[in-house]
Amino acid sequence: MNGLDHVAILVADLDAAIRLYRDVYGLELAEVEEVPTEKVRVAIFGHGAGRIELVSPSGPDSPMAKAIEKRGEGLHHVCLEVPDIEQAMAALRAQGAPLLDEKPRPGAGGSKVAFVHPKGSRGVLVELKQGGGY
Repeated sequence: MNGLDHVAILVADLDAAIRLYRDVYGLELAEVEEVPTEKVRVAIFGHGAGRIELVSPSGPDSPMAKAIEKRGEGLHHVCLEVPDIEQAMAALRAQGAPLLDEKPRPGAGGSKVAFVHPKGSRGVLVELKQGGGY
């Protein structure tokens, strides 16, 4: 693991959340992107390690819409950057970590991502990310 890549916050209204983080908190909006495979829109604040990613459902059938209904808005996951996602997943599996993904899937910015179940991370959903922009 190379360290923190970003912290993701689940929001119902992406435009309103962008205004809060940009206009009130004064953070630089780097990118807004739709990730069709995940049925979300994301807004990225900052560049490099330690970014904030706002995640919003792109439609009512998005798993994120269901998550907001169930738990509300708030911290969604912490993302760790890895140099080789397949190798990181294999190492975690060997140590008994419960992965939510069998293989990496497409993520924002052209990255490859996979998730570790919160049960294996003391209640925190952890995303592993290899490559991509931002």
